[in-house]
Amino acid sequence: MINYNKKLIFQKFFSDNTLFFLICIASLSLIVWIIQAVNFLDFVTEDGHGLIVYFKYTLLNIPKIISRLMPFIFFIAIYYTINKSEDNNELKIFWINGIDKKEFLKTLLKYSIFFLIAQLILNSFLVPYTQNKARTYIQSSSIDFFPSLIDEKKFIDTVERLTIYIEQKNKDDEYKNIFIKDEKDLSSIRIIYAEKGNLVNNEDQRALKLSNGKIINIDNKNITAFDFKSTVFDLSKYLTKSIIDFKIQEKNTKMLIDCYINFHLLENENYYHIHNCNKESRFVLNQELFKRLIKPFYYIALTICSSFLILLSKENSNYKLRKSYIFLFGTFILILSELTTSLSGRDLLYFKVSLFLPIILILLQYIYFNKKLNFD
Repeated sequence: MINYNKKLIFQKFFSDNTLFFLICIASLSLIVWIIQAVNFLDFVTEDGHGLIVYFKYTLLNIPKIISRLMPFIFFIAIYYTINKSEDNNELKIFWINGIDKKEFLKTLLKYSIFFLIAQLILNSFLVPYTQNKARTYIQSSSIDFFPSLIDEKKFIDTVERLTIYIEQKNKDDEYKNIFIKDEKDLSSIRIIYAEKGNLVNNEDQRALKLSNGKIINIDNKNITAFDFKSTVFDLSKYLTKSIIDFKIQEKNTKMLIDCYINFHLLENENYYHIHNCNKESRFVLNQELFKRLIKPFYYIALTICSSFLILLSKENSNYKLRKSYIFLFGTFILILSELTTSLSGRDLLYFKVSLFLPIILILLQYIYFNKKLNFD
């Protein structure tokens, strides 16, 4: 009967904590997503992509947002739930039913393992996958919102290897005095001047229809030129400059580990088949691996920190002040996790220190918890 009561009590506690966590992570993620989405509006106006592309791109950034917010929300949730239970005398139900404080902490640590695993999955698989998808989606999508690129009397070079200048834009989307420099073919340059032009933008064709102008081709120092009355300049083959480079944050975790072992540990300098697997990328690689595989272990440190609340007594005159100290210490752990992530990319010594720091912090907190418990 006692074991059954224990189970029900813990279920109530963890369901309350999980509900609070989910509400907070959903609310804050939505707020951050909206802020980022507003910032990405420049992406539409400057890069020439349509609203559908823009919307899908912002959606693919949600796992990254959740990943960044999770440790902070987890600490707030666990701190809030313990604090509320203590203030409402609900923790006394634990002690009355034979649950001691060590058992409470151990169960709390088991609960935190689920969040640790979730963070590992997000960092190691889901976030790199969605970030890669976002980049490749933008890179492969056509410019379906070309009018947003057009700005009178301004050279527009947002599109890769393409420069456009338009002197005048009328209300009916007719352009006057158009200059185009096309460097799509690296071996040659094509320069086009037209007196008039208008945009053809539909499912079948995305192009500039030009009238009364001249085309100049520069090929290996050979120059040819001819006039035209009407021609069509195809825009569908062009991509914007944005998000073309493959970033280390998008790489598969197994690839990063292989790179680290073969190139950095075994010093196999012929191991170049992974992009950016070289001396220059060593510290960026260290930082990314730390963020994915080591940083999630700070969940355990945050859990022990929050559990210090059960060691406090309401009768103590400094009760509220000590609760504040615990919250500040938890905030310090969150800052430390970000700081060590940043420092892990500086050099090998910082990386090794950063590896062991969460372990040392967990052990010191656990020792302090037990000593304090035995002393009381």
